[in-house]
Amino acid sequence: MNLELRDEIFNQAKKWILEAGGAIRERIDDPLTIDTKSNPKDLVTHMDKETEQFFVRKIKSEYPEHLLLSEEGFGDNLQSLDGIVWIVDPIDGTMNFVQQKRNFAISIGIYHQGIGEMGLIYNVMDDNLYSAKRGEGAYKDNKQLPQLKEQVKLDESLLGLNHFWLLENRLVEEQIMQKLVREVRGTRTYGSAALEFAYVAEGIMDGYLTMSLAPWDVAAGIVIVNEVGGVTTNIMGGDVNMLEKNSILTCHPAIQKSIINDFIKKGKK
Repeated sequence: MNLELRDEIFNQAKKWILEAGGAIRERIDDPLTIDTKSNPKDLVTHMDKETEQFFVRKIKSEYPEHLLLSEEGFGDNLQSLDGIVWIVDPIDGTMNFVQQKRNFAISIGIYHQGIGEMGLIYNVMDDNLYSAKRGEGAYKDNKQLPQLKEQVKLDESLLGLNHFWLLENRLVEEQIMQKLVREVRGTRTYGSAALEFAYVAEGIMDGYLTMSLAPWDVAAGIVIVNEVGGVTTNIMGGDVNMLEKNSILTCHPAIQKSIINDFIKKGKK
């Protein structure tokens, strides 16, 4: 993808994500139609669907040759990431959206031939846009985010953690995660994978560890974290498959090997 085309696409994506977020803010107190998907905790609202349809219309009108991978099923049925693919989560953190009316985001990752070229994560209610273009750094609004500090010790780290890993019916994972929680300085859960990626990129968390994320949960965040020197892998340290769900670790590189080798792999032996 040449730089001129990338800049054009980025500017369109930025315009659309801010427009979609503004529409959500204007209607935040409207009555919601709430349904469930895979289970009673997996919520979807008419706002999720309408926001995704907004992006489908915009993308297919402006770039009919581009493909769309999206959460609510209005995109394309993809078997590969060939070409230019928009990976969209219209509302990441739907439970927060429904119950808290904050701590949710719109997330857009734009990939070319499987490579993340652009990422945008919009914290709708705080009106903060995290964004990155590959090789050009990451930004929060119009301010460039610094590179992650050179050294971080695991016992001084603050981690985002999916607390389902601590449930008693996940015996091996429970034991691993309890040891990790005792090791680090503290843990947090924000309920939006996109925002937790953004916070790692911003340096206010040192890592984020979670299970079973879909491509639209991570596509933008991977690009943004990469641009500040962070790393993202599956839970065993391998490449993230952008066409299926993965358990994910995104973090400062100084603590990656310790988390994977000293806790995850050691615990699974």
